[in-house]
Amino acid sequence: MDNNLNITYITIDAYVELDKYRFVYFVFIFIAYILIICSNSTIVCLIVIHKNLHEPMYIFIAALLMNSVLFSTALYPKILFDVLSEKPIISYPACLFQFHIGYSLAASEFLLLAAMSYDRYVSICKPLQYPTIMRKINICILLVVAWILPAGQLAVTTGRSVNVKICDFNFKGIACNSTINRLFCSREVGIYGLMCFITLLILPVLFILFTYIRIFIITYRSGREVRRKAAQTCLPHLIVLINFSCLDFPKTARLVTALQMITYHPLFNPVIYGLKMKEISKHLKKLLFQVKSH
Repeated sequence: MDNNLNITYITIDAYVELDKYRFVYFVFIFIAYILIICSNSTIVCLIVIHKNLHEPMYIFIAALLMNSVLFSTALYPKILFDVLSEKPIISYPACLFQFHIGYSLAASEFLLLAAMSYDRYVSICKPLQYPTIMRKINICILLVVAWILPAGQLAVTTGRSVNVKICDFNFKGIACNSTINRLFCSREVGIYGLMCFITLLILPVLFILFTYIRIFIITYRSGREVRRKAAQTCLPHLIVLINFSCLDFPKTARLVTALQMITYHPLFNPVIYGLKMKEISKHLKKLLFQVKSH
């Protein structure tokens, strides 16, 4: 439907399931959002404050957690507003923007995990070359690529969708994702979209698997202490990768499933890194002790 400014608006149908439980969902989502912001930001601040955490591994962890904060902030405010709305709508340009931001940050997650796996590979398999390879300039390049490459590639896909004709004005999800294609009058999977899928998802995952296989081969041939160190630093990264890649569990309610997906992962990361990374856990316990003592 178009208003006087010729802006197309899309009705978000997912919230019809709420009925009289709107306020309950609002409270749950708001608490989840606050927990995501606080938990991720706390660990990021610890990494920034403590100089012994100014190492490539922890810098990448901080970037990963900041990515979760940005991803949640791109989705939650709009979702909170829609939960309380009798008839939630979103303009088509805003939907495309949300689609672009959401998928760019999701792709950045895989690229950041790939950078972390490379850092662990160099640290464990090429320890003498580590200071030379993982210099500050190289770390900055990896971080910039992880955020700029997905945004740049997906900008082309988003730009091509601006003038696409829409035949369906009822969106089934709670946030604009790939199912937005179902609104289009004609659907087609372009070569460029396939290329984005390969470069932003398939290749990073294959690279991560390759590096960790190499790490496991090297550590298997080494002593127990090397294996222990490798497990201590690599296991949290693998858990996060598996969690992010295999997140969608089938449920009967579309809304509950979608909320589970956007809530579980951003809360999972700080828990894993806060508990499993020894140095971060140590500083986190000190912080909690100081808070309790006051």
